Amino acid sequence: MDAAFTAEQDEIRRTLRDLLTRHAGPGEIRAAVRTAEGHDPALWRRLAQGLGLPGLALPEEYGGAGCTPTELALACEETGRALLPSPLLATAVLAAPLITALGTPSQRAGLLPRIADGTLTAALAVPGGSMAAALGLTGDNRSAPWSGGGRAGGVQARHGDGGWRLYGEADRVLDGHSAGLLLVAAHTGGYPRSRTLLFLVPTESQVPAEVSGGARTEVPTDVPSGTQGLTRTRLTSLDETRPLARVELRDTPAALLGADADTADVCGALAATGHTAAAVLAAEAVGAAAGALERTVAYVKEREQFGRAIGSFQAVKHRLADLYVRVEAARSAAYYAAWDPAAGPLALAQALETARTVAGEAVQLHGGIGFTWEHEAHLYVKRAAADELLFGPVHRLRDHAAVRAGLFGDVSSRALAHEAAV
Repeated sequence: MDAAFTAEQDEIRRTLRDLLTRHAGPGEIRAAVRTAEGHDPALWRRLAQGLGLPGLALPEEYGGAGCTPTELALACEETGRALLPSPLLATAVLAAPLITALGTPSQRAGLLPRIADGTLTAALAVPGGSMAAALGLTGDNRSAPWSGGGRAGGVQARHGDGGWRLYGEADRVLDGHSAGLLLVAAHTGGYPRSRTLLFLVPTESQVPAEVSGGARTEVPTDVPSGTQGLTRTRLTSLDETRPLARVELRDTPAALLGADADTADVCGALAATGHTAAAVLAAEAVGAAAGALERTVAYVKEREQFGRAIGSFQAVKHRLADLYVRVEAARSAAYYAAWDPAAGPLALAQALETARTVAGEAVQLHGGIGFTWEHEAHLYVKRAAADELLFGPVHRLRDHAAVRAGLFGDVSSRALAHEAAV
């Protein structure tokens, strides 16, 4: 492999870093998370239409740039450095690849161009808040009962004369309160033909009728999201830059993602998306860790004690050197995973652990000011903790990767099922 970046990749990184330096400082981030959308809509339009971030990894036939996950990872490393709240992760990293892999030609043609130009955002709604399990990061998603398993709970789907209907709820849906389209994982078929499928639930009137499952119905005025039987509630989250929502479905009309429910390999598509998403998330976590380290280095050069900058003390230098080595090692792992997504879960584990360690040390080295709400150091701590809650924990990522690699010998399907359910 050639580890050197191309001129185009370097330009993506430079352009995005310059833009975020001007428009996504700590003050702008705090203001953006308090908007109804949970991000700055004007900045999102600029990133989407000016830089084409949502369409970086989408095919050119759908309005994308036709790039590889490497370019998307480099972009997310910069957004992670700024702790930018945006629909990029939920839309371009999680939802768009699933539509590309499973959608019918009309669904892809109706949705992907609008995702590429930023006019449509999407979110993946997984019951029980089990995103890591659904993406196959911490267990085998074919055997783990993350979608309800036909029992009470989760989201259930039934097919009748009026098409597909969904009933249930999903917690901790990333950007679920503002997304124009929901991809809902629902269980159907009962015990005889138990399986998990993905469904499209539009939340805005501009989604084409062929995507939303047919003719439109009159929506009651008391349904704020624009779809009958759908209620979305923004939750109070640990990390405000990762807006989460609860999605409740009560006999909600939906359209099957894909053409045939019997042949769709939903779990396989989720696992493939999960590996790529893990690589991109690893790069984003590395960006956050690097941002925290850079701010800390700048601070210890200015803060004086005993008549000299505290950064000149040998003990402080050693701590910062250890953090630098951690960040660079995690960055190398993330870049490799962007080239080979199969290494994504392990790279994500290393990046999450690095982000947690660096953020904690940043608070310590900032001293008394690092513990205040006014300082941005706590934002990095919250990002590291929230990402591990959503996509980890670290020890489960490593454990599942070790099992899949056969480090513990031959593992039967029964053992894999047990490992996923623990």
